[in-house]
Amino acid sequence: MFGFDNAPIVSKASIVIARPAEEVFRFIGVDFFKNYCRWSPEVQELKQLSPGSVGVGTKARQVRVDQGHRTESIFGVTVFQPHSRVCFEGISNPYKCDYELKGNETDGSTRVTFIFELPKLEMYMRPFEKLIRVVMQDGSERTVRNLKRLIEAESTACVE
Repeated sequence: MFGFDNAPIVSKASIVIARPAEEVFRFIGVDFFKNYCRWSPEVQELKQLSPGSVGVGTKARQVRVDQGHRTESIFGVTVFQPHSRVCFEGISNPYKCDYELKGNETDGSTRVTFIFELPKLEMYMRPFEKLIRVVMQDGSERTVRNLKRLIEAESTACVE
């Protein structure tokens, strides 16, 4: 009707972390509830809604403040592949956060690729699509930089 398509909006950022994939996955996936607020300081509240350790089916509730805008959402783990991938998808609001890990056996580093996807924008948000893309890309790049800084610092904290 207005020439808008309903294609998903996707941002993607990648970085190499000087730690093995097992260590990176533990930080992002296994210890998610301990570390998420550290690499994503926009998260003001985080609560695990399902019992047990993190895995496919784990559900959580978060409250975020992004660019002064407060949002609350419930999300779940849809992919949990040790040392290679963890994916979270919004249940109450449609979005997807995917962390892909690729270990480098030669130097013991890991390439982390973070992909954030909004499957569709509501019609009232379409005029702001370009701005939303810029903000999402900036957020994705900040996410991988924060992960690198935290994981590399944590791994060397006890080294004498």
